[in-house]
Amino acid sequence: MLNHFLKFSDIASGEIQPLLERAVELKAGATSTALAGKSVVIFFEKPSLRTKLSFWVGIEKLGGNPVHFAPEEVGLGKREPVADVANVMSRMSDAAVIRTFEQSTVEEFAAAASIPVINALTDAEHPCQALADTQTILEQLGSVSGANVAFIGDGNNVAVSLGYAVAGLGGHLTFASPDGYTVHQESLDGANAYGVAVGGSVKQVINPQEAVANADIVYTDVWTSMGQEAETAKRLKAFEGYQVNPELLDQAGPNVKFMHDLPAHPGEEISDGLLYDSRSVAFDQAENRLWAQAALMEKLI
Repeated sequence: MLNHFLKFSDIASGEIQPLLERAVELKAGATSTALAGKSVVIFFEKPSLRTKLSFWVGIEKLGGNPVHFAPEEVGLGKREPVADVANVMSRMSDAAVIRTFEQSTVEEFAAAASIPVINALTDAEHPCQALADTQTILEQLGSVSGANVAFIGDGNNVAVSLGYAVAGLGGHLTFASPDGYTVHQESLDGANAYGVAVGGSVKQVINPQEAVANADIVYTDVWTSMGQEAETAKRLKAFEGYQVNPELLDQAGPNVKFMHDLPAHPGEEISDGLLYDSRSVAFDQAENRLWAQAALMEKLI
C-alpha cells in the first residue's frame, strides 16, 4: 500500500480483505496503541458528521491525539499555499486527514507532505466511505466476492470509490443512473481493470429495475451533493423514478440489504422510513466508518 490513501486504488486489491478483517477485529473489541504518542490533523473544508466523528474517535481509540482545524483557520490555498500548509503540518504531526473539494488539492498536499495523508472526501472520490461500505457487505454476506450490488442514483464520488472497492474484492456492481449523471467511462474502465484479477466487475445501466434484479445489496446516495445546491430542481426532475423504496427492494434478491452513506433525504432518493426498514443496514454502515478508518490508520501510520 502507498503511504497515502488519496483514491481507493491506492490499496492493492489483495490488501483490501486483510484490512477489512482487521476492522472487524477492532469492532469486536481488539485493542491497538498504534497511534500512542502521535498526533493526527483533521482538516475539513466541508461539513461533516460521520467523517469527523469517526476519525476523531478512531484516533483516540488507537491512543493518538486528534487536532482539528476548520477551513477558516487555515485558508488552504488562499491565505497560505497548499504546499506550505503541508510542510508545516508535516513538521508537527504524524498524519493528516483532509476533506476538501478538488482531488488535485489533496494530491498537491500529499506531494508536499512527509507524513501519510488520507482523503476524507473530495469531489472525485470518497475512499474511506468505500472501506466502511465493503466492511458492511462483508459482515452481512460473509464475503464481497461474488456479491451482486446495485447502486441507484448519481454517479458521484461515493459511487466511483464503491466501484473500485467492490470490483477489487471480486464483487459485481451495477450502477443505475439517468443520462447525464452516469459514472464516467474512465472510472468504469479503471474499476474493471482494478478487479480483473479477482473476477470483480462494474457496469452502468439506466434502468433501476434492471440493476436491482437478483441484487444482494441495494445502495443509494443523495441526488444533490454538497456544492450542488443550485442544481437541486434540475436534479429532482432528472432522478424521477430513481427512488429506492420498499417496492424496488422487493424486486431484488430475497435477502436483500439496503445501504445509504447518509445523510439521507427521505422523499427524494429514499421513501419515508426506509432507513428503519428491517432490510436497512445504513446505521451499521455508518458505525463501520469508525472501524474501517481505524484499521486504515493503524496500517498507514
